[in-house]
Amino acid sequence: MAFRVHEIFHALAQADARYVVVGGLAVILHGHLRATRDLDLVISLEQANCAKALRALSGIGLRPRLPVPMEAFSDPSIREQWHRDRNMEVFQLWDPANEERSVDLFVHEPIDFEELYGAAVTRELHGVPIRVAAIHHLIRMKRLAGRPRDLDDIAALRQIAAETGQPTE
Repeated sequence: MAFRVHEIFHALAQADARYVVVGGLAVILHGHLRATRDLDLVISLEQANCAKALRALSGIGLRPRLPVPMEAFSDPSIREQWHRDRNMEVFQLWDPANEERSVDLFVHEPIDFEELYGAAVTRELHGVPIRVAAIHHLIRMKRLAGRPRDLDDIAALRQIAAETGQPTE
């Protein structure tokens, strides 16, 4: 990643926001070296948690790519409309001061958040503990996405799971 991702995790930790890292960085943190351009997060969509997470992300300079107020993400009816009417899967944030700094927040829970959070593993990055989706959850999410990169990630995750004795289903 071309930006210091630990600043994002530090801000979320300071805000006591509940989230789980998914996507490319999660694959990397499980041990498969590959490139990624953004940070994918599933945050608890409970309104108070959304508000904390959004304040934290806004406080470090992130802004929505869409011309909407950041707080719109906290409204479940707006998120549902985005998902239903625009086929939106993620709410994209970016930093106008560093266009390579990009965070995608899932607009709905691809997996029940409590299940995802409960099975997540904790990794440490620059002294900040972060929650990373378990391999079996990453495989499930990547199977749904089905892009060539996701299929490659699934193969790598299955190999890592086999070597470390982790479940894949």
